[in-house]
Amino acid sequence: MRTLLNLNENWLFAKNTTDIACREGVEVNLPHTWNAEDGFDGGNDYFRGACLYVKTLNKAELPEADLYYLELRGANSSAQVYVGGKLLAEHHGGYSTWRVNITDHITDTTEIAVVVDNSANETVYPQMADFTFYGGLYRNVNLICVNNTHFDLDHYGAPGLCITPTVEGKDATVTVETFVKNLKEGQTLVYTICDKEGNPLQKIETTETKAVFTLTDVHLWHGRKDPYLYCCEVWIVENGQVLDNVRSRFGCRSFRIDPNNGFILNGEEYPLRGVSRHQDRWGVGNALLPEHHEEDIDLICEVGATTIRLAHYQHDQYFYDLCDERGLVIWAEIPYISKHMPTGRENTISQMKELICQNYNHPSIVVWGLSNEISIGGSTEDLLENHRILNDLVHELDKTRLTTIAAVSMCKMDDPYLLIPDVVSYNHYFGWYGGDTSMNGPWFDKFHETHPTIPIGCSEYGCEALNWHTSDPKQGDYTEEYQAYYHEELIKQLFTRKYMWATHVWNMFDFGADARNEGGENGQNHKGLVTMDRKYKKDAFYAYKAWLSDEPFVHLCGKRYIDRVEDVTKVTVYSNQPEVELFVNGKSIGKKTAADHFFYFDVPNVGESTIVARAGELSDEGNIRKVAERNMDYVLVEKGAVLNWFDIDAPEGRFSLNDKISDIMATKRGKLWFVGMGLKLKKKMNANKKDSSGEKKSGGFDVDLSGGSDSGLMQMLGGFSVLRLSSMMGMMNISFTKEELLKMNKKLNRIKKPKK
Repeated sequence: MRTLLNLNENWLFAKNTTDIACREGVEVNLPHTWNAEDGFDGGNDYFRGACLYVKTLNKAELPEADLYYLELRGANSSAQVYVGGKLLAEHHGGYSTWRVNITDHITDTTEIAVVVDNSANETVYPQMADFTFYGGLYRNVNLICVNNTHFDLDHYGAPGLCITPTVEGKDATVTVETFVKNLKEGQTLVYTICDKEGNPLQKIETTETKAVFTLTDVHLWHGRKDPYLYCCEVWIVENGQVLDNVRSRFGCRSFRIDPNNGFILNGEEYPLRGVSRHQDRWGVGNALLPEHHEEDIDLICEVGATTIRLAHYQHDQYFYDLCDERGLVIWAEIPYISKHMPTGRENTISQMKELICQNYNHPSIVVWGLSNEISIGGSTEDLLENHRILNDLVHELDKTRLTTIAAVSMCKMDDPYLLIPDVVSYNHYFGWYGGDTSMNGPWFDKFHETHPTIPIGCSEYGCEALNWHTSDPKQGDYTEEYQAYYHEELIKQLFTRKYMWATHVWNMFDFGADARNEGGENGQNHKGLVTMDRKYKKDAFYAYKAWLSDEPFVHLCGKRYIDRVEDVTKVTVYSNQPEVELFVNGKSIGKKTAADHFFYFDVPNVGESTIVARAGELSDEGNIRKVAERNMDYVLVEKGAVLNWFDIDAPEGRFSLNDKISDIMATKRGKLWFVGMGLKLKKKMNANKKDSSGEKKSGGFDVDLSGGSDSGLMQMLGGFSVLRLSSMMGMMNISFTKEELLKMNKKLNRIKKPKK
């Protein structure tokens, strides 16, 4: 039988070198990333380049086998494997499993060198996106030791067997296909189906690489309600001896996605309401351990989610396993994101093949994502052709699942791009990036009316929150209170539209985005319901728990917001219980019911008060304190910012950098000013597309910001203040000096605001 030998310990790591003879470095254990510190500290200066990993194998310590395969579960983003100084293989794509046959190059002492490179290029996705591309051998590395007759280890990193259950009434037909190398006469395949406890149910012995089982009164995999898993194990047997074996769990379920009734699981309406997840976390980057994955799935289940969008790449097999076990319905996708590269087509194809072949057996997965926000610069014919190729490929590899895309807000409803996949979702941030929260629901109604046969969902929505606080929350203030308000509004709009096939909050956790320069803590996207270190659940977390979870609870919002200036302050409570009573210093100020699970109380703010929210036997408490002046510790001060909002000269009745772009462009002079600013931005962008030698660099948006207010991008950016937009330009490698911003502000000060 095969032996899996873990090789995670004792690697020599040398940074910034491709010299496989280099021996100056440090000892590390895998999983490992070289961006565990600089990948989310801001500045968009995390190290992107080539690094070396070296390990020595002693043949005497290896299990006896005919063949030895090196298995790399994740090397971001391109890698080369050298054995004994000879290049044996290279791989492009940082999120999937791949293997290298090293049998003929093993000696008594075998040196393995892996060069991993996350530097920019124009052939491997992703190259431009709002997250950090951590480099390293950040998942397990194994040695697979097998017989000459074995289940195929060269088939796109796949497990060697493909299980297709088809539910037919109360029964299920289970077709098991295997991929075998060097099967000889006298050798047979033994297929066994076991129940959840491991008890054998049926067995077939044959020389065929396909077997078909019938499970009567099949126990269905029914999401979080009943995530029942069977197991299939296949042996290659010769004279009673097992030469090789593979096994995989699977679930029997049927599903469809209806344009009017949403997601249907096993014939029942099963609303998909959940979150998106990035795989990184504070202090370790993407080099996660099993306990990190387990904590993530526990938090996602606690919030009550029924679905996860696993963005924007293939995740660890262990996490897909956890999703199967816990009954989460999954959207899995490749990192074809943000910018279409005509030179990257083959890479989208290879990454899609690996994603599907490696994850085919997971019952949790129901859709394969073709791309994310790829049409932000417009849908070219090459982009459309790339998507048609991917869509056909997916249906060729997997006839049981559907395809989807995550379209960006400014993608028009008549874009031919939307007609390619089976179902569609949109990334909308009305209420954070332009517009206001009330626009979300009506937009989806309009799409549903325009395309009544296309299932529509919301693949991203959210807003950022850090430890800033206010009693007067406003769009763009980064307070926990505005984030809570935003999600209250979005929950009420999205969850009550049953035609929406899925909704995914962006994001479950704050995550590394080293180019970000906003919110007061640079280097992260703070749209998470939970902080990047998983230590703090923001109030919005409990808004979702109130709607989605059956676990009884009551949550008092604003516990980090103690000092308040107003005489009467608003206190919000979230609960999935029918009634909440609020006590101030032990005295009840009333009971309330709330069909939307959001309970609001007006609380007298005098001296120091202990606030207790009670729902039956459940309670939660916090404190508030009356102060004369606003506590400036609650006020956003941008870290490392050239200017902050309170440093800007803003004369009464005149515009400034603190005003919204949409307000400025509503005036004739403001529109002229913005066109001029757009031209300057374009000049900066063009300059950034070339390196110091004048050569064109990869990455960067090809977006014209000098266009009018009618363009989709301008409508989305209209909700930004000029200052906020200038800080966010750091994600596009565009920066402004203090002098440039002050000069810009001086020009705005000359423009009168319209009289109210």
